[in-house]
Amino acid sequence: MSDPVIAPELLSTYLGRQRWFAGSDPPDFPEVRHRGVERSGWPTLIRLLVDADGASYQVVVGLRPISEQPDFLRGHDDAVLGEVDTDDGLALAYDAVFDPELALAMLNDLVADAGVERARVMTVEQSNSSVVYDDRLIMKLFRRIQDGPNPEVEVGQALADGGFPWVAAPVASLAHESIHLALVQPFLAGGVEGWALALTSLRDLFGVHDTQSMPIITEADMPPAALDPGMAGGDFSAEARRLGETSAGMHVALAEVLGSAPGDAGAWADDIGAQVDRVSHPDFDKESARKVVETLRTVDPGPAIRVHGDFHLGQVMRTDAGWYILDFEGEPARPLAERRRPSSPLRDVAGMLRSFHYASEVALFERDSEFHEVGTAWEACNRQAFLDGYLPDAAEGGVLPRDDEAIDAVLAAFELEKAVYELGYEQAHRPQWESIPLAALRRLRRS
Repeated sequence: MSDPVIAPELLSTYLGRQRWFAGSDPPDFPEVRHRGVERSGWPTLIRLLVDADGASYQVVVGLRPISEQPDFLRGHDDAVLGEVDTDDGLALAYDAVFDPELALAMLNDLVADAGVERARVMTVEQSNSSVVYDDRLIMKLFRRIQDGPNPEVEVGQALADGGFPWVAAPVASLAHESIHLALVQPFLAGGVEGWALALTSLRDLFGVHDTQSMPIITEADMPPAALDPGMAGGDFSAEARRLGETSAGMHVALAEVLGSAPGDAGAWADDIGAQVDRVSHPDFDKESARKVVETLRTVDPGPAIRVHGDFHLGQVMRTDAGWYILDFEGEPARPLAERRRPSSPLRDVAGMLRSFHYASEVALFERDSEFHEVGTAWEACNRQAFLDGYLPDAAEGGVLPRDDEAIDAVLAAFELEKAVYELGYEQAHRPQWESIPLAALRRLRRS
């Protein structure tokens, strides 16, 4: 077969339909900066690096004869690019990750004697594509790409090399020049995502208070002990504490293997203050937010280390052995230099605490507002349990500010930063959820 070219209009339409494409509309002039045919014949595999609307993307294209209409594309219309001319006739171009034969070929090029037989695509991700092999290995293809080492590969490998056990150690990776394109890791079969466990715990707790079985319990008519989340069969506090301990171990290991330096409270305050100034919402109290920022300037913030960068309940998985920490890529929409920049480990802590709040609020969307006190009690219990697990080990490992006042100031500033980011996201994508970050911002104002 000749070296078929994928027409720009096909790439444009395809990119515009992908969840991992950063633009809101199909790009006008996508340009291929790198192109390689990695498997010829039928089916063909072509890897493209495409520049579009100021960002870069990895596109893996499969080609099969137009007459085949493969079953694996049923229900995946967004994965089809269209028809392509080749010397062997018309071919159907499609996203190669959905082709089991090509997915196996991509893995075998990276892992010698992988010994796998089946491949399936995980369809829940927004910024990458992942293929699971025999529930034993997982290959993540980075879709939004930037020049330089991807933190998912860099940090995961550093932690594994340093002996930190709670990461899925990289098995193999693929790069083009300085750009990481793919990573292969063990698949944590049987693991359960922290977000799912948290929601299960909340639903169990709400069930205890359900009006079908007993009257709603509130602080007005029952003692505070009645709101104890430990009364539910799905109590999460022990897991929250273990997660705090594992998170502290991650930060101590990151400081050991990738180094640390004195934190710059002024630079962090400048950055958070600029984000506060950009907020436009009638219910946002900027003056109170600025006080949180100014308090940060007055303390010694402790060390700066490499951090996870996008730490929340969806980035951790509970297995029989313990909590595993996943996805060190950070927020893919942010510049790579920013994602690799050292920061306070309390930035990750703030992200996890915000995730507890989100879990309680999302679970409440399924219930009446009268369950709000129950959800608030769950959040407070698990927030404290996480901190009880995290703070002693992190302090002993030397990755925290030296006094409690400074810890509180730094943590409040990064919770503010996270809530401001959330408010902007919800304004743009889910206005009905604006109340969640607004509640957090009001709480920071009162503290």
